[in-house]
Amino acid sequence: MSQQTIHPAVEPAPARRSGLVLAIILTCQLMLILDATVMNVALPRIQADLGFSATGLSWVMTAYSLVFGGLLLLGGRAGDLFGRRRMFVAGTALFTLASLAGGLAGSATLLIAARVLQGVGAAMAGPSTLALVTTTFTEAKARIRALALFSAMSSGGFAIGLIVGGLLTEWISWRAALFINVPFGLAIVLLAPRFVPEPARRPAHLDLPGAITGTLGVGSLVFAFTHAASDGWGNPVTLGSLAGGLALLTAFVAIEARTAMPLVPLRLFADRDRSAAYVNFFLGPMAMMSMFFFLTQFMQDVRHFAALATGFAFLPMAALIFTMSRLVPRLLPRYGPKPLAVTGTLLMLAGVGWLAMLTTTSAYFPALLGPLVLMGLGGGLAFAPLNVIVMATVPNDDAGAAGGVLQTMQQVGSTLGLAVLVTVFGATTRSSGATGAQLVVDGMTSAFATAAVFAAGTVLVALTFRRVTASARP
Repeated sequence: MSQQTIHPAVEPAPARRSGLVLAIILTCQLMLILDATVMNVALPRIQADLGFSATGLSWVMTAYSLVFGGLLLLGGRAGDLFGRRRMFVAGTALFTLASLAGGLAGSATLLIAARVLQGVGAAMAGPSTLALVTTTFTEAKARIRALALFSAMSSGGFAIGLIVGGLLTEWISWRAALFINVPFGLAIVLLAPRFVPEPARRPAHLDLPGAITGTLGVGSLVFAFTHAASDGWGNPVTLGSLAGGLALLTAFVAIEARTAMPLVPLRLFADRDRSAAYVNFFLGPMAMMSMFFFLTQFMQDVRHFAALATGFAFLPMAALIFTMSRLVPRLLPRYGPKPLAVTGTLLMLAGVGWLAMLTTTSAYFPALLGPLVLMGLGGGLAFAPLNVIVMATVPNDDAGAAGGVLQTMQQVGSTLGLAVLVTVFGATTRSSGATGAQLVVDGMTSAFATAAVFAAGTVLVALTFRRVTASARP
């Protein structure tokens, strides 16, 4: 076992600078989430500039999510062992440099390589963002408020990415969607060592067998889901990756159960509510990502919205998610997490179900605005309590691992959901007798109907949360 110096615990940030600490952490989280969608509306121009093939273009998005999702577990535990602030700063620095390289890329290969490095940096920094929130904000009300804002950044970042991507692509260039990370990343790298407290570290060793099997297992599954979207579930590469990923994750669980210092402590799943919250962090993004992916195409390809208009179409949803993040800290102490999570998931289900009724002539009001409003209200209510359920009672030593599992669930869930829904879209369009825009809309409505099944799953899971008494509420 390699020994490390035990650093004394750093006191929580004083009240006068706690706002700055939270701003540094949330800015990083927003950058990491935003980059999952910021390139969406720019894909046609990227294809024209760099000569991507139609199938190769999807790797602009999936190269980032594949690496990000595959390395999150390792990044979470590395933060616990080697210092969360250190991993936070190092990951942000790598992400920033990769963003600069991507903006300067002169070929498709260089852009994909930059997106891979962005994913590595995001996986290093991402779990530590949530862990730093829980270890820095130790007072109950401050922690709930910080977690609610963190949830807003995580949920609203996808919509904000579309808005920012539309603005920058229309007014400047698709390259600006990558360059914009540079000044914010530099600010984080410079300010975090000075203002963000470094939690105590403990003497430990990195669970290398668990790191290898867990990282390769998650990476194989994410690759299988991504590959299935373009080549189908019957493709040998897809099936091989899926089987390999499941085998590796089975070995990973066996290793974690036996090792003294596991990458993912299985005790994180001993609490019933925390386990259910993890499941909803998996199912919720499966439903949500279909809305961003298919609605963006519906607006541009069927209703002929410009890139800028497409981005701003998601503004009501983003605004409502952030509004709800301000209300949730007041509602949680009064009602507890279960009523909020149930209400939020029901609103999400209603929003996705409404989208399943789209037609080729559906106007923005009410056919698109209505679902966006419901999803904004529902997402804000549904996900903020989940962050509290997962992180509010986790021991500080496991905060990075808990954050890594949470973000892995979110990332893998969104990738799996999109792969399944794209497959449903393809099957519908191949069997439909329609043509033109009607064919596209038929495929989209089938995908939204499937997403509604995922959303219904979040409602059922939310109903299993234990209703706490007033004295036990956060």
